[in-house]
Amino acid sequence: MDKRQDILQTLLLLISLSILGCRTTAPELAPVLEPGFQWLFNGENLDDWYTVIDEKGVEKDLFAVERDQIHVYKNQTALSTQSFGGLITRQEYSDFILTFEYKWGEKKFQPRHEFVRDAGVIFHMHGEDIIWPNGVECQIQEGDTGDLWLIGTRAGSRVQPVIRNYAPGGRLEVRGERGQRFSRFHRAYSWEVPGWNRVELQVRRDQARFLVNGHLVNEAIDMQYWDETTAAWQPLTSGKILLQAEGAEIYYRNIQIKGYPE
Repeated sequence: MDKRQDILQTLLLLISLSILGCRTTAPELAPVLEPGFQWLFNGENLDDWYTVIDEKGVEKDLFAVERDQIHVYKNQTALSTQSFGGLITRQEYSDFILTFEYKWGEKKFQPRHEFVRDAGVIFHMHGEDIIWPNGVECQIQEGDTGDLWLIGTRAGSRVQPVIRNYAPGGRLEVRGERGQRFSRFHRAYSWEVPGWNRVELQVRRDQARFLVNGHLVNEAIDMQYWDETTAAWQPLTSGKILLQAEGAEIYYRNIQIKGYPE
């Protein structure tokens, strides 16, 4: 009887180790193109993109292609001083749905090494290629993914009057006046989870909605840019798309886009 129990315990241990090994060594799933979408990142190279990097760090190769993913700060040494940068589409986009996934790496870099990990995606980018350019940003940040940043632009969102976060039924507020380079609307509840997270941007001309893991977390209403020719705010309806490198190792994958349904 004891011998049988020993054999049974050994078999259970082997099965457990086998399952654990599968969990730790199984390859990540291949990217799957959703119906109606096309790849914004082809998984092989960055030919359809270009980069803009600031002058804070010496190294400029911030974006690397790795196993159908964009690996940001892949070759940089942790805690070293590194530039911020943007990976920018060559093409402009107007009415679209953009989806992608991200997950954080381990490394942080000066001058943001003591802060939470930060990145983001800017759309309707326009004007000069600088860090950071004019546009509307869906922030990707530990605990704050879905914050709305207005960079050299103006827009409204719906704000809960007490906690001041986004609420679909909240009061409409407009931010981003002349002379105010950066303005922020805080996201609703944080739906970020460990590992991979899915972000969806639903952009219809001068309106946008941010979804994180399927949950609506923010909204940009009546996006506008300042037109120097007319000296007036005009509807912001198109622009390039930028993925940020902002001092933290991050992976982007499954980046796909389709036209907004009529």
